[in-house]
Amino acid sequence: MTTLHILGSGSRGNCFVVEADGGFLLLDAGFSARETTRRAQQAGLQLSCAAGIALTHEHGDHAAGAARLARQLGIPIAASDGTWRALRHRDGVEHVPLRGGAPAAVGMFSVECAGSSHDAAEPVAIAVTCADGTRIGIAYDLGRPTAAVRLLLRDCHALVVEANHDEVLLRTSGYPPSVQQRIAGSGGHLSNGAALELISGVLHQQLELVVLAHVSARCNTVEGARAAVEPVLRQEGFLGRLVVANQAPAMEPLRIAGHRPAVDCRP
Repeated sequence: MTTLHILGSGSRGNCFVVEADGGFLLLDAGFSARETTRRAQQAGLQLSCAAGIALTHEHGDHAAGAARLARQLGIPIAASDGTWRALRHRDGVEHVPLRGGAPAAVGMFSVECAGSSHDAAEPVAIAVTCADGTRIGIAYDLGRPTAAVRLLLRDCHALVVEANHDEVLLRTSGYPPSVQQRIAGSGGHLSNGAALELISGVLHQQLELVVLAHVSARCNTVEGARAAVEPVLRQEGFLGRLVVANQAPAMEPLRIAGHRPAVDCRP
């Protein structure tokens, strides 16, 4: 069975760990190497078993500890070419290129990507397939879901999708108009409503877990994100579990049965 661990998600750092068959793959490393290790230990994970780190993009809240952690553990970083070039302190770290349409092997994991819309060098959404066929997709820090991202996420057994802001709270946040425009723009972040639209568009019968991630502490709430997304997904037939991630370390592990072929229930 595959397990997804949330080491924390939000504007101060993002890191998820996929555990399968005794091995681990980190999805982003947005805390320092020391903090990532501490959070992993709290979750009962020994990162010495990690196969690698897969990065969505180079921004600090997703990649701050990536290079140092990779060097300490002697593991590669899987990233797009643009992200790799923009990554700081990468000397001595092996790069596994992520390119659309070409799965990359990172230990026992197969990693695919699709270009996303964000103000970074070459950001991507990622889908990880484990040896038993369980598939996990992660898409955050994207202002607009591209067709490629939607295609990448179609057959996942678990999804991590950004629900960054509530549109009303963003407008009343006190942020300058330029910042509000960046957050809500095509190179920014998904609102609760946009997250719902993306998840609804890739919903299928074997989707058993949805994690709402990167929830803004200033422009959203855990309760608001859940209330905006879950009732509609239930009406559309989603029978799985919905979790809202936050910055707290070592949230409970999320088991994913997966490995069954995904069956599309869309018309």
